Amino acid sequence: MSAPDSRFVRACKSLPVDRTPVWFMRQAGRYMPEYRALRKAHSLLEICKTPQLAAEVTITAAEILQVDAAIIFADLLLPLEVMGLPFHFSAGEGPIVERPVRTSDDVTRLRTDSAGDLGYVAESVRLVASHFGAKLPVIGFCGAPFTLASYMIEGGGSRHYINTKKMMYSSDSAWNELLTKVVAVTSQYAVEQVRAGADVIQVFDSWVGCLAVEDYRRHVLPRTAELVRKVKAAGVPVIYFGTDTATLLPAIKEIGADVIGLDWRIPLDEGWERVGHAGAVQGNLDPAVLFSDWEQVRQHAQHVLDLAAGRPGHIFNLGHGILPETPVENVKVLAAYVQEQSAKQAAR
Repeated sequence: MSAPDSRFVRACKSLPVDRTPVWFMRQAGRYMPEYRALRKAHSLLEICKTPQLAAEVTITAAEILQVDAAIIFADLLLPLEVMGLPFHFSAGEGPIVERPVRTSDDVTRLRTDSAGDLGYVAESVRLVASHFGAKLPVIGFCGAPFTLASYMIEGGGSRHYINTKKMMYSSDSAWNELLTKVVAVTSQYAVEQVRAGADVIQVFDSWVGCLAVEDYRRHVLPRTAELVRKVKAAGVPVIYFGTDTATLLPAIKEIGADVIGLDWRIPLDEGWERVGHAGAVQGNLDPAVLFSDWEQVRQHAQHVLDLAAGRPGHIFNLGHGILPETPVENVKVLAAYVQEQSAKQAAR
């Protein structure tokens, strides 16, 4: 760990801090001219697989925004390659998995012995942690079992997750084997990031909001909790984030993450109550608010801070990633506002 005593890590552990820490999902991305310039010369996967470039993108964004944590630049789907599922990015369509997993034989063929081939991400973490030292904590991340399995089965984005739910409902053995294999690879991948200097791991469950509560509890929660346990055993806090999860929050509490990320669809205080005030929460400004004038952004940010009420364990973030075309200046001023305003509130 590079900055284990930072206010961000303390907040993840629900310990008192002098002000609310703030960082943003997708804080390095297409809305930044520096990133767009790099993308003219390199593909997304080239940046991910070249530690010096991934570290540069990570560091540049954190320093421009003056946030309280740097999240490593990587892609959620990188573990698919080492499991034997190549993928590529199609213009306007996002990632495309070339041979989707549809049968129990497809699941059996998936590999779990090559997680070490993802070492380039750990090297990116090492470079960022070395650059910042104790000044700024580093967040590593991985995909959650359900979301990665859904990409594998659907072959890309989906609205209804029909193929995923078909396997989940009709083939318990194949579904459990698939999630077990995903956890085997992603837990090793995340722990290697910790060994390289990551102070916290965020687990992204981007698609889990499509599930009914009963299905989440039966088919997803046990393997997700296993992943969280394995990462926490490496000695770092874990943040778990999913979108459209308001109905799932009481169940999500049971996976054992230190921090639950809340999207913007539920008021922060209500979401915090649903997961219990013993743990921390992260969020949850609607990213679309950042396209408004500053006064609107300020009012919405202040509302989130008011709902958090200065209680230990709040990390300010958006309720999802920063959107393309977002004005960079609004993001910078928002970070500074949260830092200054929360410091004033804490001093009262």
